[in-house]
This record gives sequence, structure tokens and C-alpha cells, in this order.
Amino acid sequence: MRERFLAIVNPAAGRGRTVKLAGAQLARLREGGLRVDVIASSGPGHAAQLALEAYEQGYRRFLAVGGDGTAHEILNGIFGRETLAERIELGFLPLGTGNSFLRDFTKDGAKSSVEALLTGRKRRVDLLRLRHATGTIYSFNLLSVGFTADVGALTNRIFKPFGHLGYLLGVFVRVVQLKRRAFRMRSDADESWDERRCLFLTFNNSKYTGGTMMIAPHADPTDGLIEYVRWGPIGRLGLLKMLPRLYDGTHIEHPLAERRAVKHVEFALDAPVDVMIDGELVTLDCKTLDILPGAMDVYV
Repeated sequence: MRERFLAIVNPAAGRGRTVKLAGAQLARLREGGLRVDVIASSGPGHAAQLALEAYEQGYRRFLAVGGDGTAHEILNGIFGRETLAERIELGFLPLGTGNSFLRDFTKDGAKSSVEALLTGRKRRVDLLRLRHATGTIYSFNLLSVGFTADVGALTNRIFKPFGHLGYLLGVFVRVVQLKRRAFRMRSDADESWDERRCLFLTFNNSKYTGGTMMIAPHADPTDGLIEYVRWGPIGRLGLLKMLPRLYDGTHIEHPLAERRAVKHVEFALDAPVDVMIDGELVTLDCKTLDILPGAMDVYV
């Protein structure tokens, strides 16, 4: 096992801001005694490839320099092997557009992440594993379908350059285009399938999405459970009134909202659907979702 960190830098993260800021942050880590090798990804999916190659070369400590999407690629590159010879450690330099996961632990972003790396402060963190018709995807933040995925798709396609404001713009556009659909699923020991129409379903490892939206206030990335949040078929006016409560987590008090802590979810969907995973949108025929308790060590 190599004691060095491999920092994988996503030059596209943060609309190019990451490249400008990364040098000073990496220099501070080196000045603090950390040995860090650096490599940059060149496009979508490349960070996953780099992480897998590095793991096979003996690296076990990784540093995601970018947003949640960078960390998502690193984890999928490594855990895509299915069987790991040794545990991995993951640190963050959260310099990208979306950094939702770390908000469960700190509001200080890069400052707190650097302190955690320099002091060796880390925690065991769970990972979500989604099996779909053509493979497996891992998530450290959340998976969502319905309204939240619709918002994410629109934001990524049109409004991403506007950062958190872009996400809010996506929310308001999707309110106008509101859809309420059924996503056939059941969890744990449920015998019957849930086929109720809903605004969205989210399966959460951590509390936040979109940077500041507290979609799952009871989620805990260290408890070995999936926090499942469902919001029933609320109307446009009701949703507009409730939007501010999505940011402080009190939306789950709405009569149409519900939450459960589960370990296993099965899907029986009629067709592939858009799924928002750690801020990235993919279209998948989902089959099962499980929690991998304490799957990795994260510097937080």
C-alpha cells in the first residue's frame, strides 16, 4: 500500500475555478507534511479510470479535487472492481459547483477538509449500491427519481453555469412542468409493491442535495441505513408554498411526505427512468438498492 495520496483534479469543476484554486490548497497540504501525487482528468468518466488504475498500482488514499461528481467518479472507478483488497480513504478539496455531501459534517468547505487531512481526522462512511439492468453504480450522497431528478437534469443541461441560483431556476421551471408519477418499489420486508403516484422518491446516504437543499434531514452517512423520503402528489400551489421548507428539512412534516430508514430496496419499473445520483443524471432500469455499511474512510 502506498502511503501517498493521489489527488485527482477535475479541471472542468466549478466552471474552471478548481484549476485556479487547487494549486494553493495542494501546496498547503504538502507544507503540512502530506505526500501528494497529482493527476488531472480529461473528460467525463476519466476520473473513474484514473482511480481504478491508481488502486491497482497500490494507492489507497485519494483526494477528490472538484465537486461531488469528481468524488462520485473516483468511488465508482474503485468500487466497480466489486472486491477490494484493502479499504480506501477519501479526502476532498471541495472546489466544484456542488459539494452537498460534506455539508453533513461542516459548513466550512475546503478549510475544514484541509484541516481534516492535515490532522488525520476521518470517519467510516456508508456507501449506496444500485444494481441496474446493465451494471452497478455506487453513491455516497443520494439517488433520486421524479421531481428532484427532473430538476437536476434541467439544471445540468441549461442552468449549471449559475451555480446554486441555477438549481433554484431549475426548481421553478419544473414546478411549471410538474409531473406526478408512480415508481413501483418495495423495501426490506414489505410484501406488497408501492405503486402510489408521487412528486419524488429519494434514497439518501446524507442530508443535502443541490448544495443547500436538506432533502433528508434524518439521514446519517454513518448509520448503516438508507434514508428513504417520499413526497406524494402535491399540487403546484402547495409545492410553491412548501419550497422554502425543502431547504431546512421541514418539508417532511407535510401530510403527503413520509420517511423510512431501510437497508434494501427493490424496483419493478416499466421502463428505464432518469435517476439523479450524486448530482449526475443517468437513465437506468433500476433493480435493487443496498447499503454498504462503513465501506470507506472519509476525511471530514
